[in-house]
Amino acid sequence: MRLDAFLDQFYADLLMAERNRQLTAMTYRISAEIFLLWCQDRHLKLSKVTSKDLIYYSVWRKAQGISEITLAKDLSGLRALGEFLVREKYWTENYALVLDRPKLAKTLPAVLTRNEIELLLSSIDISTPLGIRDKAIFELIYSCGLRISECCSLKIVNLHLHEMFILVKGKGGKERVIPFGKEAKEILEKYLNEVRPTLVGDKVVPEVFVNFRGQAISRKGIWKKFKQIQAITGIDAKVHTLRHSFATHLLEGGADLISVQELLGHSDLATTQIYTHVTDKQLEDAHHQYFPGHKNALKDVDE
Repeated sequence: MRLDAFLDQFYADLLMAERNRQLTAMTYRISAEIFLLWCQDRHLKLSKVTSKDLIYYSVWRKAQGISEITLAKDLSGLRALGEFLVREKYWTENYALVLDRPKLAKTLPAVLTRNEIELLLSSIDISTPLGIRDKAIFELIYSCGLRISECCSLKIVNLHLHEMFILVKGKGGKERVIPFGKEAKEILEKYLNEVRPTLVGDKVVPEVFVNFRGQAISRKGIWKKFKQIQAITGIDAKVHTLRHSFATHLLEGGADLISVQELLGHSDLATTQIYTHVTDKQLEDAHHQYFPGHKNALKDVDE
């Protein structure tokens, strides 16, 4: 079987049989392709692969200088491929299970200050129809702590403008209700009344946000718009940084951890707790910057 056909079969199995999300399935497909090309270069038949070969492959990938996160994704993809190969009778067991998952360093999420958020949002030119749409997108992402995929897939029927909340379907099909603020309501109203009807025309489009063709906006479309905002403001951030900032600002304002967990749609409270470390670090940095005690003590010693 040709490589492309085999990868397509693996990808379809991930979606249909394993019920993986499309993005996850594509990530696993890419990892599988890299591994299978490695096997081809070494004239190694798939049915002859052993645990030792997978260890050699893992060492080879590390030697390429890829990050620990990429290595972890590779391993997940290889394990998924191994399960598929066992079902298809290529392997008698999943040899990829012998590989150890790399230990990922816990990094704190990047967070913007309230002033930086204000600068980002106020830099969007709302004198144009698409500018109004862009302002509505990023106001809502920040106001609700949305993932970019959740923003793209948000349906008109799940937007309750007058009550100021949305119904979001997140990871694993979990639904959650999220309120939004006055600024988001005002720009959403303007977008829905003045802009969206002209973009959509006679088409029936269930999604809230559409592109200039009147079709549901894509993740890539939102990323592209955010990069333009970055270029204007000079602020180094990603779209997902708005979600991190939403959570951190809630905790700074006194929100309890359980409420933030519900708003973010985290299944595990430990995932939400990382934002408490962000606020702890901000307090520590502020202490070092503004509290004179240690600085004066060091000065006394020097003198």
